[in-house]
Amino acid sequence: MKVKKYVAPTMPEAMNKIRKELGSDAVILSSKEIQEGGFLGFFKKRKIEVIAALDKGPISTKQSTSNKMIASNSNIHRQKGQMETDLINEMKSMRLILERQSQQQIHNKFALEYQVIYQHLIEQEVGGELATDIVQNIVNKHEASTTSPDNRTIQKDLKQEIENRLSSLSFAGISNTAKVVHFVGPTGVGKTTTLAKVAATSMLKDKKKVAFITMDTYRIAAIDQLKTYAKILDTPVEVVYSVEDYKAAIEKLKNYDLILVDTAGRNYRDEQYVKELEKNMISRDNVENYLVLSLTAKPKDINDIYYNFRHIHIKSLIFTKVDETRQYGSLLNIPLTHNMGISYLTNGQEVPDNILEPTKEVISNLIVGDLIDS
Repeated sequence: MKVKKYVAPTMPEAMNKIRKELGSDAVILSSKEIQEGGFLGFFKKRKIEVIAALDKGPISTKQSTSNKMIASNSNIHRQKGQMETDLINEMKSMRLILERQSQQQIHNKFALEYQVIYQHLIEQEVGGELATDIVQNIVNKHEASTTSPDNRTIQKDLKQEIENRLSSLSFAGISNTAKVVHFVGPTGVGKTTTLAKVAATSMLKDKKKVAFITMDTYRIAAIDQLKTYAKILDTPVEVVYSVEDYKAAIEKLKNYDLILVDTAGRNYRDEQYVKELEKNMISRDNVENYLVLSLTAKPKDINDIYYNFRHIHIKSLIFTKVDETRQYGSLLNIPLTHNMGISYLTNGQEVPDNILEPTKEVISNLIVGDLIDS
């Protein structure tokens, strides 16, 4: 077999060279872009480097020259496509190997009985570093003890470790001094329904006079939904389209104990939207902002959402859709990493029933409960 390297400005020119020297039966072994020439590293030209080969064995005379050319071109395209596919597959395989090696290195830090609770935390979508730190604390505790714990003891200590860490967080709802409360967050997390649940709780439990303001004028359905809740709860609602409208609505509703504001749900990755939202919200001592997050979102997306909204002086978090998932790690990731409290959990669409007051026990049960019961 004759193998030769060709360099040309373009692939067609390289193919012409190959055909002239090796004929139409040549096979492309590889191709890649290179840079040649230039001066002191500058002005280099982009070229194509092609490795071609020709098998000098007998060639069938049954195939016409034109058919050979068609077959050769088809083979070249197949070879090139296969090379690209092989390269992509190889990169994916390398990434998986590195991820597995990284996980295995962490697993190797722990004895088998501790690997079980570590893997459980990972499956619950607790962040890797946080999960490792939690398990390591339990290991350290047991190593300092003279007894050898069984699996059930280890699992119960996991629950206790989570509760100990959550003890530093606040689980308080809207404070008694709050006059205006903004519900912020991306689209689709359930801000409007959550606002109605909080309103009903404040009216029934705390006997407060509640009013609504909606900034979500981008979706007619959102306005209609809030108006429906306002009618059911017999409370006023103001629709605002500008900062001036918003200030006028606040003044109009000043005699109410609590004004709940439904902000527009937009793409949280749009920095301009977040900046406009911040500009449109008043900032006073009696104003509180709550970030509404959905537990059905991916942990990385939840982290990105928090990062983009962090400048709006978030007082606390609200997690929705507890009933729509079995992974609760996000209840630890953002709160423990950023020392951010959780004020409410919601677990359905019913108003006012499907709202929970979070506690460290409730959260630890969600994350560890199935493991202990199994």
